[in-house]
Amino acid sequence: MAEAIIHTEGLIKDYGRFRALSGVDLSIERGEVFGFLGPNGSGKSTTIRVLLNLLKPTAGVARVFGQIPSEAGGALRSRIGYLPGELAMAGRRTAGDLLGYFAHLRGGAGRDRIEPLAERFGLQLDKPIRGLSKGNKQKVGVVQAFMHSPELLILDEPTSGLDPLLQREFLDLVKEARDGGATVFMSSHVLREVEAVADRVAIIRAGKVVDVDHISVMRHNAGQAVELQFEGPVAVEDFVGLPGVHDVTVEGSTMSCLLRGEPDALLKAAARHRVLRWRAEDREIDALFLDLYREDGAAPQKGGS
Repeated sequence: MAEAIIHTEGLIKDYGRFRALSGVDLSIERGEVFGFLGPNGSGKSTTIRVLLNLLKPTAGVARVFGQIPSEAGGALRSRIGYLPGELAMAGRRTAGDLLGYFAHLRGGAGRDRIEPLAERFGLQLDKPIRGLSKGNKQKVGVVQAFMHSPELLILDEPTSGLDPLLQREFLDLVKEARDGGATVFMSSHVLREVEAVADRVAIIRAGKVVDVDHISVMRHNAGQAVELQFEGPVAVEDFVGLPGVHDVTVEGSTMSCLLRGEPDALLKAAARHRVLRWRAEDREIDALFLDLYREDGAAPQKGGS
């Protein structure tokens, strides 16, 4: 088994009477890109802050490179590139000065990558931080996270504020970091961008991890939306309960359902009638995400993450 770079067991975080994390279990292996998906308020940023020792857990344990963050000190942080979900940047210093300061704090590591990365993302290094747009501040955040070629990248909503072209450039940068041996832990509510780069994905809902799997498995589990039009009316009972068939609806001579798995049973049931038209479309992983959030009446929350 590959080495776990991030490992949490039973991670709980309470804010007074509010439980933000309810026993989060994660294990991220060396060299993988791991997507952490959930809407705002689901617990993504809280988990990240615990991993970085910015918050103390109420219970449970978190380890990064096998070390407990609160006990590891600055040596651990030097191995990590962190892009927070909300960037607090102000002041008269320029973007170049700020990035140079970060390089200084890291013993000069990454100084030679500032200009190439800035050029790649169209960041003007001579512009004062206080005058930068949200998108340009995000570019500064991206450069400071990647510039020292860290072993672990922890990225919280990393493409926020970037235009579509730069979002693709960012995903290319993630792939390059992975190919160079880095481990990437990336939280997001944008499923398609995570799907483009992640090896595995965890979905978190209301502070609980509700699914962890490989992208290919999640895409399979998302299933297909199937619609069959028959020559005459059919009964819903002809299709309910078939293996892999869910959410069956019938309107006159048209049957619709969600198919997960092989279509054999569905086709045999349909063959008892005269079929005029057949349509089957792969659902996006977004649909699986929404399915998981609808369970037990839950719904994506608004607010903090």
